[in-house]
Amino acid sequence: MAEKIVITGMGTVNAIGKSVDESWQNAVNGVSGLGPITLFDASDHLVKVACEIKDFDPTEYVDPRETRRRDRYELFAAAAAAQAIKQSGLEITEKNAARIGTVISAAIGGLTSMEEGVLAAFQQGPRRVSPFMIPMLMPNGAAGLVGIDHGPKGPALSVASACASGQDGIGTAWMMLKSGMVDAVIAGAAEAVVTKTAVSAFDRMQAMSRRTEGTPSPFDKHRDGLVIGEGAAVMVLETESHAKARGANILAELAGYSSSADAYHITAPHAEGVGGAQAIRFALDAAGVNNDEVQYINAHGTGTVLNDLSETRAIKAVFGEQAYKLAVSSTKAVTGHMMGATGALEAIFCVQAIRNGLIPPTMNYVEADPDCDLDYVPNKARETKVDVALTNAFGFGGHNAVLVLRNYE
Repeated sequence: MAEKIVITGMGTVNAIGKSVDESWQNAVNGVSGLGPITLFDASDHLVKVACEIKDFDPTEYVDPRETRRRDRYELFAAAAAAQAIKQSGLEITEKNAARIGTVISAAIGGLTSMEEGVLAAFQQGPRRVSPFMIPMLMPNGAAGLVGIDHGPKGPALSVASACASGQDGIGTAWMMLKSGMVDAVIAGAAEAVVTKTAVSAFDRMQAMSRRTEGTPSPFDKHRDGLVIGEGAAVMVLETESHAKARGANILAELAGYSSSADAYHITAPHAEGVGGAQAIRFALDAAGVNNDEVQYINAHGTGTVLNDLSETRAIKAVFGEQAYKLAVSSTKAVTGHMMGATGALEAIFCVQAIRNGLIPPTMNYVEADPDCDLDYVPNKARETKVDVALTNAFGFGGHNAVLVLRNYE
């Protein structure tokens, strides 16, 4: 019988919480992380808001001297990984280190450090560029630093597949465990792109909401784009036998994963959600889950016109009439879009939905879009038993990733 892959620890820092418990309580209560941009001067921008992490103290996780050598996204990763490892009770020693992997993904990486380095080079000269700029900007930096902080010596890498990066990273860890390559993996993603460059670029693509309240509004008729967010989310994944042998508390099973490519357009999703539908089908097949066993989908749900419509069509293509019996919600309405990291956080929210019998709502849902006609759990959390949940992450480049999570019995 194939080995089950289980989750034994979780950690996060994001705009609505600096732990899993705080983030979950705010998600189900509809508490938004939206606020005025403070990380740079946005006075000349049409976009004025973001979902920033406030009052984050990295010295709780990293030596104060070391914080100056790490990008903001790497500090978020350090916090989330430390929380996840602590909850899991996983002890990393010289004896087992080679059997423990690390996959901490990022769609972009250290954009803050890149901005600062480029400005220093052009305005002040090459000698004013930080000697730590390269390790601060590289998207694999967080994965390397988590390894340095905690000592795992198995495979260590970062997956970059735009907004699917977090789920593809967790899925890669799942495949590594299924193959027998490792016994445990510290897996997740981090991102910190509330920067002048990123906000300007996404707005020029007409992908961002320019409202200052009640936004983002996934699946709503008047949705007008995403709100950029930041943070990190990390899980400890293990083979069932390894977790049971050490007496770990198993939170849930990561039952399936799949990935697909639209092969259609560099930024726009396929209008009919063909690639997303394929990833959902294959993930369910990998998990051995029938359509009628799924109760909840944590949607990609960015709040852009094209994405929400495409995703709705993908869900209906897979589930048919069953789609109308599913609870579908987007927690990006309160966390903002953390780019590569959001999918990892949404996987955590699926675990919490399973464990708590509670589905987080889609906030800012005011008027139904006749083309987006599923049950989006509007504005109020719903108590219901959840045995199987899946979460979608669809990214620029036509990347689609889906994870299936199941109650562990």
